[in-house]
Amino acid sequence: NYYAEQAERLGEKVKTDDILGEDNFYFYKPKGIALVIPPWNFPFAIACGMLTATLVCGNTAILKPAEQSSFIAAELARILYQAGVPAGALAFLPGQGEVIGRHLVDQPEINLIAFTGSRSVGLEILQRAAVLHPKQQHIKKVIAELGGKNAIIVDEDADLDQALKGILHSAYGYAGQKCSACSRVIVVGQNYNTFLSRLKQGIESLIISSAKDPAAFLGPVIDAEAFARINQTILSAQKAGAKLIAQSPVPTPETGYYIAATALEVSDLENKIWTDEIFGPVIAISSAKTFQDAVTLALDSDYALTGGVFSRSPENIKYAYENFLVGNLYINRSCTGAIVKRQPFGGFKLSGIGSKAGGPDYLLQFVDPRCVTENTMRRGFTPELL
Repeated sequence: NYYAEQAERLGEKVKTDDILGEDNFYFYKPKGIALVIPPWNFPFAIACGMLTATLVCGNTAILKPAEQSSFIAAELARILYQAGVPAGALAFLPGQGEVIGRHLVDQPEINLIAFTGSRSVGLEILQRAAVLHPKQQHIKKVIAELGGKNAIIVDEDADLDQALKGILHSAYGYAGQKCSACSRVIVVGQNYNTFLSRLKQGIESLIISSAKDPAAFLGPVIDAEAFARINQTILSAQKAGAKLIAQSPVPTPETGYYIAATALEVSDLENKIWTDEIFGPVIAISSAKTFQDAVTLALDSDYALTGGVFSRSPENIKYAYENFLVGNLYINRSCTGAIVKRQPFGGFKLSGIGSKAGGPDYLLQFVDPRCVTENTMRRGFTPELL
C-alpha cells in the first residue's frame, strides 16, 4: 500500500516553472527489465517489498529467490498473478544463485538489479553489472543491501533491565540471522562486570527449540553450511583470544541445526568475531571508558547499517543522534524490526548502496527522470493537420 501511494505521487507530471511561451514538465518513466534477488532470511517480506516496488513503477521483473526459500517466493508470485499482475510482467525463476543469478546479471537486456544478501555476492554483482556487453546501450542500475556489524552501546546510567531485554532480542531473535542484528555490545564505564553477570544469566535462560514450540526464544539456523560456519567462527574467535562469557543450553533434536546463543568477551579488536558479519546467534563484547569512546568504537567498522544506544542521559542521547552515523539508529529499544514508512531501512559504507527500503526515496531508484520542454509561442496555424 505504501509503495502504491508513492507511485501515484511519482506518476504525476510536474511543471517545473512558469515561463511565458514555454512549458517544462518533469516526470518519470520505468527503467525496463528488473532482476530482483531477495535473501532467504525474510523470504516473504523482503521479496515482497523489492518486487512490488519494481512492478508498481511500471517495470517488468524477474524474481530469482534464494535457493533456500524458493517455495514461499513461488507463493508470492502466485499471489501477485491472482491480484492481476500480467504474466508477461513477472517471471518467477528459481535456481542456484551461482548459475542462474550470474547468468541473469550478465544479460544485456537487464536494466536494473535489486539485491539483498551477502557482501561478497553483492560486490560480485556490482562488478559483473559494470561490464558493457555487445548491443547493450545502458548502464545497469544496482540497488544492494549487504549486511551489517551492528553495535549496541550500554551507557553507565542505562536501565540494565531494558538494555538486556533489547540486546537479547536484537542479538538472538531469529537466531541472529538478520542483517540488522546486534553482534557487538560496548559497555561504558563501571557497569561492565555487573552487565556481564546479568547478560550471562539472561543468555543461560533462553530456550532454543523448534519454531513450533511456543516457549522457544530462538530456533535453528538455516542449514548445515551455516551451522558449520558459525561453530567454526566461535572456535576460531576463542583460539584468537576471545573469552567465552555465556552460552544457552542447546537441544539435541533429530532434525535442525541448533547453535547456542553465545557471548564472547573481546580484548583484541582485530579478532574476526568483532569485525566480520557472522549471521548467527553470537555477540562480541567490549568496554569503553566514556560514551564518546564507545561511539568511536562502534563506528570502527566496515559497515554502517543499524546501531543502538541505551542511556538516560539527554546529553549522550543527543551526541549519539548527531555522531553515531548508521542508517538506522535506535535509542532505548532493540536495533531490529524496522517497519515500512515508520523506519525506512538501509545503511551506508559497506552495508550497501541505494535509498532506504520502505522510505520516500526508494521508488526513485526504479525509474528514470525525464524533462520535456515545449515552445508554445507558435508561428502561424496549420488547420489541415488537426
